[in-house]
Parts: sequence; structure tokens; C-alpha cells
Amino acid sequence: MTNPQLSKKSNKFLEDLRAYLFAKGKKFEEIKEITNELEMHLLEAEKNGKPIEKIVGNSPAEYMEMISKEMDIDVSGWFKYILLIIIGSFTFKIFSDVSKGELAYSVFEIVGHIADSILFIILLFAAVKFISKRQLSDTKAILIVTPIILIEMGIFVGIIYFNNRIDSPMIHFGETGTWLAVALSAILIIGMTLWAKTSVLVVVLLLLFLPDYLLSFTSLQLEMQLIISLLITYGGIALYLWLVFPKEK
Repeated sequence: MTNPQLSKKSNKFLEDLRAYLFAKGKKFEEIKEITNELEMHLLEAEKNGKPIEKIVGNSPAEYMEMISKEMDIDVSGWFKYILLIIIGSFTFKIFSDVSKGELAYSVFEIVGHIADSILFIILLFAAVKFISKRQLSDTKAILIVTPIILIEMGIFVGIIYFNNRIDSPMIHFGETGTWLAVALSAILIIGMTLWAKTSVLVVVLLLLFLPDYLLSFTSLQLEMQLIISLLITYGGIALYLWLVFPKEK
């Protein structure tokens, strides 16, 4: 979403401002209006030979915070998005687990994944705000996001480990419930892919499903399969994001 008529510095600031306001829970429409208006001011300033500081001041971070304070938080809208993210995380798990037969989850597993998703959202949004406010480079951004992914991996492994050792009530979907869950998950993934206009969800889904499925044909112990699958999945996701990050910021 860069403007070829603007300098690299101005484009970077606009990208970071969008990300910062997004992570602060502002309305998409207002973010678009404000950044479009600012883009015009920056374009006019650069045509007249003025630096970006003439528009945003000497502290881009303070300017971002000032803009953020003037905007209302879209509470109802962001509740829907967060709920969608949590449900979306379950759709990935459903696709991963359906190859093993009918779906069945313990109450501990469901509660654990909901809590894990909420924590991931909080950490990720905090990282986005930190990165965009300080206008860090892509390399530094990846270094900040990587620990969050590692924490997510650790919690995921912990849920699997304790789920096999804690006696918790089970919820069985049955054959009809399983295929209904798969169908709804597929619709959700397709809808989110079309809405986001990016293939990242499909790639992530394949990386979550295929390693687990292919390793099930090996003679490795179940726990070893889970560990290898986890490494391939998150390693593949990290590599994919690193490759597409400059294009699909």
C-alpha cells in the first residue's frame, strides 16, 4: 500500500501509523481516512522540498499517540474480530485433528486454547504497537515477534502434555458433528481469506495439517511426531512470514 510518489521514509511512517492505530483498536474506516489525508499532506510537503518532520514533528511516536487519542476505540467491532480470531484458531485445530477420526476435546483443552489465543492476541498487539511506534526495521520486528511465537509453541506443547495427564470431561462431536465442524471451518477460512485478500491463512492451514498427517504414516512415537510436527509447522510459518512480510505488511 505504498505510494511511489512518496519517499521511503514517508511510506514507512504511514505503514507504521496504520499498524499502530490498528493495534490500538481504532475503526478501519477512520484509520483509512486519517492516513489518506496525511498522505496528501506528506505528498504536498515533499513536492515543496519539506521534510516529513514539518508535518509530523520531530517525534513520530508522539504524533501517533496524539492521533490515537483523538480517535474512539471500536469496542463492539474489535470484540467481533477477537472472537473471530479465537474461533479461527479452533478451525485450524479441527482440520489438524479430523484426520485422526471423529473430533473429541476435553474441557481443559478447550479452555486452554481459548486462554492461549487471548494471550497470543494481547502479546501480538503489544508487539505491533511497540514496533510501529518506534518505526523499527523488518529485521528488528521479526526478532521481537519470534519470542511470542516461541511462547505460543511452549504453551501449545504444555496444553498437549497436561491434557494427557489431567482427568477432564470430554466433549464428543460424533460423525455428523465432526463433518459439520469441518464444513463450517472451511467456510470460515475461505471467508477470512477473501476478506483479508492474502493467502497467509491457507498456507498456515496447510502447515498445521500436512506435517501432522504425513508423520502419522511413520513409525515414530506419538509424542515425537507431535514435537517434529510442531517444529515444522511453526518453522514453516516463521519462514513464510519472513519471506512475505515486506509484501503483505
